[in-house]
Amino acid sequence: MDQLKKGGDLVQVTPSLSWGEDLMVNSYEKGKSPGPGEASYKNYNMGKDGMFWRGVMNKDMVSDMASYSCERTLFWQDANTVPQDKHAPTPEVLAAYAYDRINVPDTKFELKPAAKSTVNLPTWVWSGKGRFQDVKVRAELPHTDLWAETTAKPVSLHLEAGTPDAETYPASGECAINGDGSIGAPYSTGDADRTPPCGVTYLRATDGRPYRLRASVTWEISWTGSGGAGGDLPDGTFESTRDMDVQEIQSVNR
Repeated sequence: MDQLKKGGDLVQVTPSLSWGEDLMVNSYEKGKSPGPGEASYKNYNMGKDGMFWRGVMNKDMVSDMASYSCERTLFWQDANTVPQDKHAPTPEVLAAYAYDRINVPDTKFELKPAAKSTVNLPTWVWSGKGRFQDVKVRAELPHTDLWAETTAKPVSLHLEAGTPDAETYPASGECAINGDGSIGAPYSTGDADRTPPCGVTYLRATDGRPYRLRASVTWEISWTGSGGAGGDLPDGTFESTRDMDVQEIQSVNR
């Protein structure tokens, strides 16, 4: 449904061919009812707090005859209210609108070693503070009390080494999101032989073709809305990959 005009402000309304000039002048300016049970208005309700609405068909569904049932001529709705119409917007509709506009940060991560690892030595994986935090999008319908807010919450980063000849840390490959929005811990000098909170150890060297290390972050998405409405929406998973060359260092024991 469309909002067309706020009563306090006169807006030029161009009638469609189905309405006709007579209908617009008689029903909305002169207050003459177009038929039994049909509403009429004087001078477009100027000075009243509210706006005219109308039902419109989804332009992408013109082949669906059922979509024509939502068409409706202009009618008045008082401010801060929503029409009692099965086609009127709902918090669920606004939640879907907000869901489509969620923009989560790219799945970027740091590595040490950055591109060439060594057999049996851990590769550290981490992301800095504040990168992975809740993302909220709120949708409101102007001049009504209708609203919905979606929240995308990062759950974990999942590591896939790109080969079965590897071990991940943790063993599940699921690195938790820390309270400060970071993942894992940065590599520091002297950490080469330590087990990282998030990382991978390759057990076999590459043979000219790099392993593809894949990291994906899952976002759980929920929503709340006016009137106590709310629920869950489909999760989103976003990934990034790195090519990893793994070398084997030979040593001689005497």
